[in-house]
Amino acid sequence: MRVVIIEDEKLSADYLVNLLFKIDNNIKVINVFESVKESIIAFNNGIEADLLFVDIHLSDGISFDIFSKVTVNFPIIFTTAYDEYALKAFKLNSIDYLLKPLGIDEVRQAIKKFERWNKKSEINFEAISNDYLAESKQFKNRFMVKLGDSISSIQINEIQYFISEDGVVLLVTNNNKRFIIDYSLDELEACLNFELFFRINRKTIISMESIEKVNSYFNSRLKVKVFNLSEDASVVSRDRVSEFKKWLDGSIKS
Repeated sequence: MRVVIIEDEKLSADYLVNLLFKIDNNIKVINVFESVKESIIAFNNGIEADLLFVDIHLSDGISFDIFSKVTVNFPIIFTTAYDEYALKAFKLNSIDYLLKPLGIDEVRQAIKKFERWNKKSEINFEAISNDYLAESKQFKNRFMVKLGDSISSIQINEIQYFISEDGVVLLVTNNNKRFIIDYSLDELEACLNFELFFRINRKTIISMESIEKVNSYFNSRLKVKVFNLSEDASVVSRDRVSEFKKWLDGSIKS
């Protein structure tokens, strides 16, 4: 049996490789990929496998991004550290999931389930992705930030905006405290409640509550007034203006 693992944490990947070998030393892990980008390249180049083990959260996005860009017909077992993610979707689509930390008994049972699959059947990953988004959307309500040698929790209603500066993403609070966070803006868009936050341009996500005023701006754009947000970061991109107006009006939901 040829297995491909998609997992961005090396220790987790190595642990899974060892579990699979203990279960059946005929299982051969032929590749381990660490990111959405790396996985897409590999599948586009024609990599073949009998089974995939795929972590949901990767360093550059979620694994569903892979299947929205390439066609993959191999059976898949998802792994996740979050028990709220897509459990119903996976069950409905007859695809297994494993909750981290993985145990040898549950991995063994997942392998047995795989062996019962009709390997010629095509898996509808698009349906799985849609179910995932519809059934298990979970929004963050706090962020952990570093304060000196300690860790503090910032509640979502304390946040004015997120901004990308000099290669890092900053969380800026209502009292203008700034903290580096380990998220990209793309990742933040996926985990923030769209009714409360909106990405106005390539570098800024603002909260609804932070907006003091919205003005017309040249070249068919808009400019928002948010405390201590610089002019270039406060302009709504022209391609986002229409959606931004709907967001302000409450006409679109997450």
